[in-house]
Amino acid sequence: MRVRPELDPDVDDLAPTVPEITIYDETHFVTYLRLLDADDDGADWTEVARIVLHRDPIAEAERSRTCWQSHLDRARWMTKTGYRKILEQAAAETHSTRH
Repeated sequence: MRVRPELDPDVDDLAPTVPEITIYDETHFVTYLRLLDADDDGADWTEVARIVLHRDPIAEAERSRTCWQSHLDRARWMTKTGYRKILEQAAAETHSTRH
């Protein structure tokens, strides 16, 4: 990893959509986990947007919902595809330090 994950960072309006792990992703690993946990628990998206994403779903409903959906989609991508990229990166780093 290039950066340490943060426990409660501010977020951009939209999560990355590129097919690689970004520094933004690395910084927001904990955010993604919190979103997945909340989704599994059936938490109301407005509460999650307010607590996890620091958005005001009453004052900015559309912006907050888009932010929440974007980050939840990225979190799901991380569990289905992104984690493989993390493993590949770790294996490559291990290989390069041994040679």
